Amino acid sequence: MMSGIGAAVAGLWAFVRKLEATAGNIANAATDGYKGERATLIEDGTGLPAVHVTFDQSPGASIQDPYGPVRETSNVELSREIPELLIAKKGYEANLKALTVQDELLGSLFDVIA
Repeated sequence: MMSGIGAAVAGLWAFVRKLEATAGNIANAATDGYKGERATLIEDGTGLPAVHVTFDQSPGASIQDPYGPVRETSNVELSREIPELLIAKKGYEANLKALTVQDELLGSLFDVIA
């Protein structure tokens, strides 16, 4: 049973990191030169969920400023970030529910033993 709790907690932390990356991308979508983060869920050596974070090095759009140099906009696309945010939110909720069920199961088990 403890492995179920460990898996749920690892899943929570993985989805928290994915939410952080997505939230940072959304917050910096209008920041010139910002390179978005990509948080990919992977399996660690013990079979638990983990996150691999990379920076998207693709260029943003180039804009010619009439009063200054050419500037590069952020490479973040909100049309990609919003679905990522929803997936991470649902993954977090699912792992939280699994943790709650494990907690209730252990509570019931302790009630039977006591």
